[in-house]
Amino acid sequence: KADIYNELRDLQEEIARWSSTDPANVSLKSSLFADIVDQARQLDFILTDDEPADIIIERLRSELLAIEQTLIPHGLHVAGEAPTQDERLELLAAMAEAQPDGKFDAHALAQIEKKLCDNHELDALMRSLDGRYIQPVAGGDLLRNPDILPTGRNIHGLDPCRMPSGFAVRDGMRQAKVLLDRLQADQGQLPETVAMVLWGADNLKSEGAQLAQALALIGATPKLDSYGRLAGAELVPLSVLGRPRIDVVVTLSGIFRDLLPLQTRLIAEAALEAAKADEPEDMNFIRAHALAYQAKHECDLETAALRVFSNAQGAYGSNVNQLIDAGCWDDEEELAETYTQRKCFAYGASNAPTAQPDLLNSILADVDLAYQNLESVDLGITTIDHYFDTLGGISQAVKSATGNAPPVYIGDQTSGDECVRSLQEQVALETRTRALNPKWYEGMLRHGYEGVRQIEAHVSNTLGWSATTGQVDPWVYQKIGETFVLDEEMRRRLAQLNPKSSARLAGRLLEASDRDYWQPDEATLEALRNAGDELEDRVEGLTFPEGATL
Repeated sequence: KADIYNELRDLQEEIARWSSTDPANVSLKSSLFADIVDQARQLDFILTDDEPADIIIERLRSELLAIEQTLIPHGLHVAGEAPTQDERLELLAAMAEAQPDGKFDAHALAQIEKKLCDNHELDALMRSLDGRYIQPVAGGDLLRNPDILPTGRNIHGLDPCRMPSGFAVRDGMRQAKVLLDRLQADQGQLPETVAMVLWGADNLKSEGAQLAQALALIGATPKLDSYGRLAGAELVPLSVLGRPRIDVVVTLSGIFRDLLPLQTRLIAEAALEAAKADEPEDMNFIRAHALAYQAKHECDLETAALRVFSNAQGAYGSNVNQLIDAGCWDDEEELAETYTQRKCFAYGASNAPTAQPDLLNSILADVDLAYQNLESVDLGITTIDHYFDTLGGISQAVKSATGNAPPVYIGDQTSGDECVRSLQEQVALETRTRALNPKWYEGMLRHGYEGVRQIEAHVSNTLGWSATTGQVDPWVYQKIGETFVLDEEMRRRLAQLNPKSSARLAGRLLEASDRDYWQPDEATLEALRNAGDELEDRVEGLTFPEGATL
């Protein structure tokens, strides 16, 4: 667990002091509340002035609890190295909490711990290099499925004819309800069009829960043949659904497209069936939008109902991440254009994929929000650049099509308590539980050169979210700068371990300022420039043994 630290712990203690104070002592209660509000604002928590004190206190308590309970990795995984005893105990506690039905009793947890100690990874690596047999096991998420232990086996993913599973269909319905409940709370109404990102690996872990969520939003379920195999999609009657069918435009990762062709057609067929359904247009947004596009462009309904997009066959990613990593882009419109060109290939229920940029831009012009699920405890949305490459990329494409940045939401499926956060909330949570958390960054620094590179990647990916969505709070850059660059001792540690990544980290903060994602005061900016120059000098001063090559 991330736990809380430094000023966050002080704030939590002040809240506990306020809660235990006798309500009759109005003066002390009021003074403590004023201190809490002042501390919270200094820590960049968002507060509303006109809310009652008990509501503000409860919200802060809830946010601090979320930070404290969030799971983060113990540094990086080292192949062939089993978890330490402390790491095993924390992992076992997390696994027990992820199974609220009491599936893991003391005996089961003892057996799991034994398997955690049994590490065959390097043996399996050598066997694979020799072309020898490796015992197989179904892949999955360790917190949900300890049967994947011990590690060091040859994982296999799925039975493609039985995805999504019955459990995933029910889970997808729950996730769809959680999302719609959050949107109604935020916007006061249901969205008409949702842009949703689906990844192959996440669906393998969850038996297709994200895929099932997309179907649930449309108001469809998988249709099975007499052998229980996937045989297409069928619509849930509106009388049973109890709400309008949401128009879901799905963008697939290249891995999803390659591994799950049946599931790709399943979503496309669900969208087509919804477009053909003889239902009121105010209760079927897919039909309403498809008919409007058909009338405007004089095309057939099957074309107008295409809702599944990905790369051309053999291509992967949107390349938005590469542009941002290299810093070789001038404005956000360039990012949107790159995304659309790469992801405009429509996959239908029957036809081969075709480039449909006009159709994609037309659908994006109606998008109310962008959404993706978070499935991994190890990988947050600021850990790797794939998240802003896909979800951020489509968000920027929607902004280009509509003129307005859409709200972006993350469905957190990493624990038993499913919740939906705005991108702003998710970035803030990951910044507090990871980048600014000594427990996280000290765990990374134990790995030396690579640990510093991971910290720098977190900052670069945060910049990627600013570039693609504009929904990163400026305080994030301020606190990161204070923690890693402006602190002389930390800057020295990073530079000794990895001078190049340290210089890039400082450069990313300056780039964020140059692109107006953050406006530090002149003193902070000058200090960052000086620190950046110092780090760059260390990189230029690197020497290598005679005869060595890079």
